[in-house]
Amino acid sequence: MDPELADELVGAIRTWVDREVIPQASAYEHADEFPEAMFAQMCRFGLFGATIDPAHGGLGLDITTYARIIEELSRGWMSLAGILNTHKIAATMIGRYGTDEQRAGFLPRMCDGSMRSAFSLSEPDAGSDTRNIRCRAVPDGDEWVINGTKMWVTNGMRAQMVMLMARTPDDRITCFIVEKEPGPGGDGLSVARSIPKLGYRGVETVEMTYTDFRVPDANVLGGPEGVGHGLRYALSALELGRINIAARSVGVAQAALDAAMKYARERETFGRPIYDHQAIGFKLAEMATKLHAARLMTYDAARRYDSGERMDMEAGMAKLFASEVAFEIASDALRIHGGNGYTQEYPVERYFRDTPLMIIGEGTSEIQKMVIARHLRERYS
Repeated sequence: MDPELADELVGAIRTWVDREVIPQASAYEHADEFPEAMFAQMCRFGLFGATIDPAHGGLGLDITTYARIIEELSRGWMSLAGILNTHKIAATMIGRYGTDEQRAGFLPRMCDGSMRSAFSLSEPDAGSDTRNIRCRAVPDGDEWVINGTKMWVTNGMRAQMVMLMARTPDDRITCFIVEKEPGPGGDGLSVARSIPKLGYRGVETVEMTYTDFRVPDANVLGGPEGVGHGLRYALSALELGRINIAARSVGVAQAALDAAMKYARERETFGRPIYDHQAIGFKLAEMATKLHAARLMTYDAARRYDSGERMDMEAGMAKLFASEVAFEIASDALRIHGGNGYTQEYPVERYFRDTPLMIIGEGTSEIQKMVIARHLRERYS
C-alpha cells in the first residue's frame, strides 16, 4: 500500500480514537455494553473489509497497515479490535480457501459489516488440544447435520455467520460456513449463555449449542475438496489472528505507558514529580524499551506476511513477546499510579484486566513456545 495513504488512514483512525473512543471507553466497558456508535463508525471507515480484496468490495490493505490500525483501536479500547479479529479470520479463510461461489457470495457482504463473522474452534474440552473436538457433522443427502457445543465464541450473539470446525465421519476436521440470523440463532442453533469475563468487555463471548442443525453442502469451506481440511485452513488463518493479538498488545501497552507517563509527571512526592525519582524513571525506561521491541516484532511479522514469507514462527514470537510485555507494562503502570491505579477513576485498571486476554487468546504463551520450539528444530535441521 502507498505509505502516505497508509499513514493518512492510520492517522484518521488515531484522531477518531482520541476524540471519540478514549473519552467513552471506560463507561462502555464497566457497563459491559456493546458500543453501537463505535461499531457504526468502524463500518463507515470500511474496517470490516480492510483486508478483503477490492475485487469483492474491500480495501485490500496490507497486513502491516492493518496491524497499525488494530494497535490504534486497542490503544483506545481493546474490545474494538476483538470485534474485528474473528471477522478477519473468517474473511481470510474464505478468501484463501473458499470456492469462487463462496468468495462471490460472502465476501462482498462482509465488507460493510452487515454480515459479521465469528470463528468457532474451541469446545469445553478442546482448546489448544484440537484432537479433542467432539462437535460432529454427519452427511444427510445434500446437507450436513451438526451436533455439539462450542465455547469462547467471540461475536457469537451478533454475528450472522460462524466459521465452525466440526469432526466428520472420516474423523477429520471440516470447516462449515454457518449462516444464522442476528440474535440467538435459528432452528437447532442456540446461544446457551454469555460468559462473564475479567476484562475484554463490551464484546460478547458465548457458548453455542448445535442440535441437529443443518448446513448445505455448498457451505463446506472449499467445496467437496475441503472436507477434512478445516483444521489446516483454520490454523493458517490464525497466523493473522496472532498478528492481531500482538498488535492489540502493543496498543494496550502504549495506552498504559501513556497513562503512566502522564501520572508520573503530575503526581508529586517529597516536593517533586515522581518521574524525577530514579525508581520510577528507571521503571518507565524499561516499559518504553519493552514496548518498542514488541512493536518492532509485530511489524516484522506483518511485513513477512505481506511479502509471502513463511512467518508462523515469527507470528508466534510476536504474539508471545507482545502479550507478556503488555501485561508487564500494565502492571507497572498500575504500580506507578499507586492506590489510584486500583480505582475505576483511572483507566489503568482496565488495561490491567484486558491484558491477560492476549496471553491466552489465539493460543496461550505456553502453546506459542511449543510452536516456536518446533519450528526452530525444523529450521536448524
